[in-house]
Amino acid sequence: MDTDTKVGWKKYLLVFFITLTIFLIATFLANTINRKKIAELEDITNEIALNVLASETQFSLLEELRCQDMTSAILSDELNVLAQKLESASASIEENTKNTEYIKNYYFLLEIKDYLLIQKARERCKLDVIPIIYFYGESSECPMCIKQSITLTEVRSKSKKARVYSFDYDSKLSAVETFVKINKVPRELPALIINNKVYTGYKTLEDLEKIVPTLLPKEEDLTDKQ
Repeated sequence: MDTDTKVGWKKYLLVFFITLTIFLIATFLANTINRKKIAELEDITNEIALNVLASETQFSLLEELRCQDMTSAILSDELNVLAQKLESASASIEENTKNTEYIKNYYFLLEIKDYLLIQKARERCKLDVIPIIYFYGESSECPMCIKQSITLTEVRSKSKKARVYSFDYDSKLSAVETFVKINKVPRELPALIINNKVYTGYKTLEDLEKIVPTLLPKEEDLTDKQ
């Protein structure tokens, strides 16, 4: 074997080991980041669980109060804030692991429980709260779902009345599947349920205000507060 051939093989081996090293480092970093994000999701889920338990306990205490003493401010509204954190954290996890699927399903159950609590408060005391149930899908099937999520995030930030509950339409969780069947939600995503009526397709902020005129505060209301 001549000198040039030996040098050539050494170059190939060096390139191979460099490539392998880069691949292993990249894999390690990706797994580390995913584990960190999963840990963040678990922390958020625990926070949500505590929040829903607090809401349930609050409502049990408030059942003894007169309805005129009960306001939407008394009930916790942290679920909306936590939803934004969950969406932000889960968006950075590429692989749909069993762990992340479990966390999502647990979150969905907590959302449904919170929704039922709010419905109970609305029926008993005519509480001025507007639940918005949002069904989304994979971006490949529902390209407008991302845009709808952004619009609903804006609703969360502007309206103290709105409570947005987001669900994966394709979730295999029996409670979510039942939610879809009961409300007869078609596979035309994004889909919203507002005041027991189903709306399909992307809805702008203006569309939502037409559906629920009291959803967002009016300019005069903001002026009065200032």
